[in-house]
Amino acid sequence: MRRTQSLTSLLCVLLTLTTTMQAQQAPSTEHRSMHERAEGWYDRVKKPYVQVDVAPVNLGNSGRLEKLLRAGKLYLSLQDVIALALENNLDVELQRYSPRIAETDLLRAQSGASIRGSAAGVSSLTTSAAQGLNSIAATSTGTQGFIQNLDPSLTGNLLWGHFTTPQTSLFTTGTNSLVTGRKTGNFGFTEGWASGTVMNVNFNNGFVSQNANRNDYNPSTSVSLELQVTQHLLQGFGKAVNNRNIKIAKNNMAISDLAFKAQIINTVVGVSNLYWDLVSFTEDVKVKAQALTLAKKLYEDNKKQVEIGTLAPIEIIRAEAEVAARQQDLTISETQLYQQETILKNALSKTGISSPSLLEARVIATDHITMPENEAIQPIQDMVSKAMETRPEVEQSRINIENAKIGLKGSRAALLPTVDAFADFRNNALAGELNSLPVLSTVPGVPPSFRTPASVDQFFLGGYGKALGQVFGRNFPDYSVGVTLNIPLRNRAAQADMTRDQLAVRQSELRLQAQLNQLRVEVQNSLIGLQQARARYQAAYKSRILQEQTLDAEQKKYALGASTIYFVIQAQRDLATAQGAEVTALSNYSRARVEMDRATGQTIFANNIQVDEAVRGSISKAPTALPVVQQ
Repeated sequence: MRRTQSLTSLLCVLLTLTTTMQAQQAPSTEHRSMHERAEGWYDRVKKPYVQVDVAPVNLGNSGRLEKLLRAGKLYLSLQDVIALALENNLDVELQRYSPRIAETDLLRAQSGASIRGSAAGVSSLTTSAAQGLNSIAATSTGTQGFIQNLDPSLTGNLLWGHFTTPQTSLFTTGTNSLVTGRKTGNFGFTEGWASGTVMNVNFNNGFVSQNANRNDYNPSTSVSLELQVTQHLLQGFGKAVNNRNIKIAKNNMAISDLAFKAQIINTVVGVSNLYWDLVSFTEDVKVKAQALTLAKKLYEDNKKQVEIGTLAPIEIIRAEAEVAARQQDLTISETQLYQQETILKNALSKTGISSPSLLEARVIATDHITMPENEAIQPIQDMVSKAMETRPEVEQSRINIENAKIGLKGSRAALLPTVDAFADFRNNALAGELNSLPVLSTVPGVPPSFRTPASVDQFFLGGYGKALGQVFGRNFPDYSVGVTLNIPLRNRAAQADMTRDQLAVRQSELRLQAQLNQLRVEVQNSLIGLQQARARYQAAYKSRILQEQTLDAEQKKYALGASTIYFVIQAQRDLATAQGAEVTALSNYSRARVEMDRATGQTIFANNIQVDEAVRGSISKAPTALPVVQQ
């Protein structure tokens, strides 16, 4: 019983010491949000074995959406749309988890485990009622090969057993049926360091009771305390190899931040285009309504003239057909506007249009597309340089190349033979009680005798405390040092991995160059597109002015009898076409402006977006004041 109590006490001491050592290895500041500092010894003990709960998905929209609703209408400025998207858009909300996933990889890397990696899909919103969803994949991975385990661990083995072994001779044990009662309590502690050093501490305890009368001590206690240190000298040596996953994990955290930034840009570009399309569709409805009004007026005028006999009845039918055509155009334009409102509302709400109030609300755009008199354009080289500095995907590619080069250190180390130096220090102990079984004589006729304390070495007489005294007194020490060597004679797998990883690095470098080439093309094309959109708007504006004057002249000629209804209807159609072309040209200009900001990496700056606010999902800028509704 005393032995069991002593063993249990020792186990408790080792557990407490080990968990305290683990608790002292505080996580880095990057992870304190996930693994906050514990309060009290009990929390420190249980902390490594308790899951960190992740909060459920929050599908509640921000209060900004309700503030912008009034009397069944949703009043939106461009800044309101951007703020709502950063607060409520599901693509942005999904991307908020990527930095936290990268945090878990860093925590794994700090333990010496391999990195699981992550795939952050950067989504792009549809830009009109007719276009679909695109996505850009942003991936981050870990490395292969040997990685030193950096988390300390405690092992234990408790055993109670009863064993019966038949014996072929009485000489060794004094019996033909050896019965052994065994209790063992073995404990170990292992810890590794980034230098390639591994330490093992083993504390073994054995309690044996046998029916062997040849033993001097029965029952007996054997104890050993061993310290073994191994140092990798070639493969697995050094912090550069064993810390490489930690460096990659930190880089992957930067990649996840860049992916979130890219998601902000894509979302802002998407909702901006949705908003300006909405503005254009609203203007198009006005154009179609104006064309319908003109057609109806012409129909009413013709009807009066037919009634007084100054116009042939066929002209009423012709005017009526024109009214029907313009009514069809207006219906198509109105339904397209309604579709665009639905798409925009879905992008600004976590639950889409499931809310009846949001579903039924009509969107009123409070901003309008304006064409500045002069376009502030920087030299193309300055724009390209700025884009290379600010485009997140370029920086992400550079980090991926850096990660691949860090991973090469592990592949290079795997080419080396395995040479490990080790040192082993072990203290042994034995203690027991005097065997009470009689000593059988080997001479026939001589009766068995019993042992006395004087007949055995009294140094070993005692209990568990005696054995511990021998261990810590180093009465029976073992020492050994040595080197283990493993040299692969072909080493083809390591050579193939090294070559493959080098080729992957070269491919990544070429992809980066292709990305930079494409970036220059995008900047150049965005500049050309902006200039073209500006020129097309100016031409459309002049064409609309000309068609207004042409219609006015044709109506005057028709009133004087110098023209026909055919030419009036044709002039009305031409005006409607010119007005629609002007709206389209202005819409294309707004898209070109948004694309220019995206291509040059200025989307975040041009829209005054604070990335830290976007990360929190709470934009400090107040909603735009609602217009005063006349009673």
